[in-house]
Amino acid sequence: MFVIWAKSALLQDGWAENVRIAVGADGRIAEVSQGAAAEGHRSDILLPAPVNIHSHAFQRAMAGMTERRGPDPRDTFWTWRQLMFRFLDRLTPDDVEAIAAFVQMEMLEAGYATNAEFHYLHHQPGGVPYDDLAEMSGRIAAAAAHTGIGLTLLPVHYQYGGCDHRPLGPGQIRFGNDFDRFARLHEAARQHLALLPADTGLGVAPHSLRAVDPADLARARSLVPGGPFHMHLAEQTAEVEEVEAAYGRRPVQWVLDQIAPDASCCFIHCTQMQPHETEALAPSGAVAGLCPITESSLGDGIFDGVRWMESGGAIAIGSDSNIRISLSEELRTLDYSQRLRDGSRAALATPDKSTGRRLFDAACAGGAQAAGRNCGAIEVGRYADLLALDGAAIDLEDRKGDDILDSYIFAGDDRMVADVWSAGRHLVRGGRHIKADAIARRYRETMRSLRNQL
Repeated sequence: MFVIWAKSALLQDGWAENVRIAVGADGRIAEVSQGAAAEGHRSDILLPAPVNIHSHAFQRAMAGMTERRGPDPRDTFWTWRQLMFRFLDRLTPDDVEAIAAFVQMEMLEAGYATNAEFHYLHHQPGGVPYDDLAEMSGRIAAAAAHTGIGLTLLPVHYQYGGCDHRPLGPGQIRFGNDFDRFARLHEAARQHLALLPADTGLGVAPHSLRAVDPADLARARSLVPGGPFHMHLAEQTAEVEEVEAAYGRRPVQWVLDQIAPDASCCFIHCTQMQPHETEALAPSGAVAGLCPITESSLGDGIFDGVRWMESGGAIAIGSDSNIRISLSEELRTLDYSQRLRDGSRAALATPDKSTGRRLFDAACAGGAQAAGRNCGAIEVGRYADLLALDGAAIDLEDRKGDDILDSYIFAGDDRMVADVWSAGRHLVRGGRHIKADAIARRYRETMRSLRNQL
């Protein structure tokens, strides 16, 4: 048992002062009391730490390398994707482990306690499986063992290059499995995760309606009954058009009609929904997994956050391509996109919650739900996934209540993050990961080697 004490903390029922939190050996919160004397580790401002709900770790190594226009006069998501396929053909298992560890470190330093890794890089260049079918899943797990981050691994089923079942192309072929081999890979990944702490989770992720046979979606869900089921949905107009041409319905409508979405589902992006689709999917209980920085970078479009949340929809936040890993900036970008589209301000605020508070509460609750992890709140029985902000930061000085979150998200950045715990593991101290130097050194060496191959 150890104790964290905070001058101010955001509890499940609101802000409280002089809060004492006892954490058990199992990484769960054992006691929460208010008006307590200072003891143990002292924090200024204590918050629940959200889950990073959607990440492709290896893409971090491409950050800043795809901003030149190619021969196509109009650069798009699809031209970026071809660059990504060419890049990943050079990655070895050692490279992936080093990159994943660096990404997880950056997530922790940004305030996330858990990485939900949408993992689809499975095989060798050319598509030949490794001797261990889940070799690459094992490397994500090994990175998590080193960084200490909470992990929900989402092995991705990816079989086809499009709705017409065309074969996978160069680069992309490293993702590919028929369903039976994917099921074996999924079980092998489970064995790797057995070596990690008890808070580790496993879900399943059919990549998209383009990349799998729709008949396999139910089979995929059966691999983790009631567990996390993640899938890209309605990200790009070309994707929507392809699905509609093949199946007679737009992706969201097809999902509503065919798979009975519920609280175990997390649909990623959903930036190309029509209003009636938004209003129909939101009450299903499914989470919208949003990655506003990547969605901006790739020109995906603007998620209809105002309509979704007014319709009772849950959201979670992820870093996707990891071009920039910043919790505060993801939340800010989400809200600013609503303002720009609608010509409004404080688009997601409510009469009883400020914009920052509503965004942060929603990200914590939705992330916990979508990861299948008992976290997301400072409450007895939950995992101690905690984020401490530095109350001495200029823009947090003398702030109280929801003004703290508004200042953190809209005036500040991740330099305000002082400490982060994942299931009670104290991994970020004074704003730095406890193994930052070693993780960064290995990442630098990996990047030097990759650059020499380009």
